[in-house]
Amino acid sequence: MRQKKDAKSRIVTAAWQLFYDKGYNGTTVDDIIELSGTSKGSFYYYFNSKDELLNTLSVILDEFYEEMDAEMNPHTNSFVKLLHINYEAHKMMEEKISIDLLASLYSTQLVAQGQRHLLDQNRKYYQLVSRIIEEGQKRGQIRDDVSVAKITKYYSMCERALVSDWCLNRGEYSLAEYSKECMPMMLEHFKA
Repeated sequence: MRQKKDAKSRIVTAAWQLFYDKGYNGTTVDDIIELSGTSKGSFYYYFNSKDELLNTLSVILDEFYEEMDAEMNPHTNSFVKLLHINYEAHKMMEEKISIDLLASLYSTQLVAQGQRHLLDQNRKYYQLVSRIIEEGQKRGQIRDDVSVAKITKYYSMCERALVSDWCLNRGEYSLAEYSKECMPMMLEHFKA
């Protein structure tokens, strides 16, 4: 059984659900506190303002990657696993994260002075992708003449490119389906 989420995690999850349901401007700190089942003290212990929650997208995504990792069949072809996590993550983004908020977050990461959370190599995302690639190399399913780090970097760049393009096109098509079509072609070079 999964451990109960800590207060910070509940606040982040509630905030992103509300940002999607009510919009960022329509969501109040009180709404977040109520949905998360926490207190004002807890909220302000972790965050100075609602604005700080915008930097927590990587937390939401990493929780999603953890769930996917736990559910994945360990015997599935590693190349197929990479395509699967890409499709599922983009489907989740499409269904649960407002395109305007996603576009804003990507743009703020471009000009951020401090840490760029989406590029943090310690994230569950990078650990999972690297592990799948390494496993695929050992199984002979992914080329082993290119480093795990290089393939991981290329994979994440392709994912970001697909999301950026989707945002630029104002979500006029399905991100998940577009990824399902494009990602195999983008990764074909690394298939063993």
